[in-house]
Amino acid sequence: MQQDPTHGPEPLRVAVNGSVAVLTLTRPEALNALNSELIGRLMVALDALELDAEVRAIILTGSGRAFSAGADIKGFLPHMRTGSRAAVAHFLRPGQRLTARVDAYPKPIIAAVNGLAFGGGCELVEATHIAVAAASAVFSKAEINIGIIPTFGGTQRLPRNIGRKAATELILTGRRFGAEEARRLGLVNRVMADEALMPTAFGLAREIASKPPLTVTAALSAIHRGQDAAIDGGLAIEEASFAAIVPTRDAVEGVAAFVEKRAPHFIGR
Repeated sequence: MQQDPTHGPEPLRVAVNGSVAVLTLTRPEALNALNSELIGRLMVALDALELDAEVRAIILTGSGRAFSAGADIKGFLPHMRTGSRAAVAHFLRPGQRLTARVDAYPKPIIAAVNGLAFGGGCELVEATHIAVAAASAVFSKAEINIGIIPTFGGTQRLPRNIGRKAATELILTGRRFGAEEARRLGLVNRVMADEALMPTAFGLAREIASKPPLTVTAALSAIHRGQDAAIDGGLAIEEASFAAIVPTRDAVEGVAAFVEKRAPHFIGR
């Protein structure tokens, strides 16, 4: 896998392997805590990868023993001490913009949770489209333990991921929970041995990348836009997304190949 030379190596490593890009948080000495610089680099990388037609799926993971231990509280403490306006502007909003970008991203983002996923790190997992976790991964909605609430979208996305009552317990207790519980709750899709984490993530990413990209984007959009809609509104969103892909070459090719009992050839148009 080759490093993408257009991005700096720290605090984020961007690598592209065929149709799959890997974003690796590389602040292991800080357990990949999300500071302003790392959040900014993630946003820039996501903007660039959205425009790269060759990249059809993204894996997000961490270096060292953490996926991400959450927001860099030490770095944000001065803003907290300044007051609500500064804390919201410099702490809450950058994190919310990042998770909103991930949630609404037009290409699938797969979290490969390799270790600790606390606070804002857990919120990144909540925002991704699919998540796989190493057996040793540990999660926590830890903000309550330092006197604050989740600020990167966690009070809103976690209930949508796992249900209101389960989310409320985790947010109000701040307790740690393991990968298997995260899977049972619906926060992650799969749990595997630590050494199988990245091969599993790559296999899943490549499988999705082989599908028609315009259709993948349409499905992601319908899911994202419809998750908060009433059923009638959601069905209207689904109809509009379907109507938009019907004229595409790949949709016609896929249906024709099914009827003709042959493998489809998708070209992204």
